[in-house]
Amino acid sequence: MVDITHKSSTLRKAIAQATVKVSTPETIEAVVQKKVPKGDVFEMAKTAGLFAAKRTSDIIPDCHPLPVEYTAVRYRIEELEIFVEVEVHTIYKTGVEVEAMHAASVVALTMYDMLKPIDKGIEIRNIRLLEKKGGKSDFKDNFRQGLKAGVIVCSDTISAGKKEDKAGKAVMEKLEQHKVTIADYTIIPDEVEQIQEKVQALVNGGCDMVLISGGTGLSKRDVTPEAVRPMLDREIPGIVEAIRDYGQQRTPFAMLSRSVAGLVGDTLVITLPGSTRGAAESVDAVFPAVLHIFRIIAGARH
Repeated sequence: MVDITHKSSTLRKAIAQATVKVSTPETIEAVVQKKVPKGDVFEMAKTAGLFAAKRTSDIIPDCHPLPVEYTAVRYRIEELEIFVEVEVHTIYKTGVEVEAMHAASVVALTMYDMLKPIDKGIEIRNIRLLEKKGGKSDFKDNFRQGLKAGVIVCSDTISAGKKEDKAGKAVMEKLEQHKVTIADYTIIPDEVEQIQEKVQALVNGGCDMVLISGGTGLSKRDVTPEAVRPMLDREIPGIVEAIRDYGQQRTPFAMLSRSVAGLVGDTLVITLPGSTRGAAESVDAVFPAVLHIFRIIAGARH
């Protein structure tokens, strides 16, 4: 299966449809009047569809097991066609399109099986996805384009040339995946004044965001939060809450991070862990949703 451990759980919905075409009006009448010998077609097929939605990962090899938290089976009759509609919801890391289509298929097959003794001309048609919602793809076109970022790496050892920077490069790679242009990349030691001077220079230079990797831990030289917090015009605690929650699901040490985030003027400043994995996962935790900030800022100007 595809690795989805880097994804965040969101509300996801899908609606799928299948069409069952019978050959005579008498078949439709038997279904509506519940006179089919095998039983109540709509109720039996609905039950089968509910089971199918929950067991999709047992049948489709690449489907992830996920919590199906809502399933609805609806019917609509038009002349000789019965339209089956299945809606599935979950709060998880991946969508439920296949679950909805699998359930719609099984509903249609159950109807076929129950009706074949009285109608030899039944057809199952057009199993298809009608609608899907949830996940990052819903929002990818809703963010301002052409954003510029400055990336600062705070590390005594890296700035002294004793160690190679990997975290900052990982952050830049992640940003470029979200079509954010890297306007500046700097490595500086863990010094409050130098951090503040560099952040201010990037703000003055027109960067839309500044991401700082390193110095958010608990050693005596970790001073990035102390440098950045006094500069913030507005702190945004939800960003770092999301980062820590995301990280805590992957390592028990994420709760020790002292990251801060907020606005300096109209520039978003986020401090990230200094480890390569921690920095990259922090970006995964809040991007691209955090880019909505710039829509809000642009709207406030008008």
